[in-house]
Amino acid sequence: MRDKVINSLNMLIWVLAGLIVLGSIGAGIAAMAQGMALYGLAVMIGGIIYAIILCGMIFLFLDIRDNTRRTAEAVEALNKR
Repeated sequence: MRDKVINSLNMLIWVLAGLIVLGSIGAGIAAMAQGMALYGLAVMIGGIIYAIILCGMIFLFLDIRDNTRRTAEAVEALNKR
């Protein structure tokens, strides 16, 4: 059951990253359409960097969980010998 929840969270992170990127690109295009080209470009680049940092940190936490689980399993296997 836990693995299904973690896998669902993994998929939701990808969806969140996509929505952040699409939203920032849309906001950037809207700003450019109003004549603020530099501001629009900054919004696009900032939104993409934000999505990378936010989702990367969440993936990092999930990887730490996986590594901890594997280490615990390896230690248990060594103790059984």
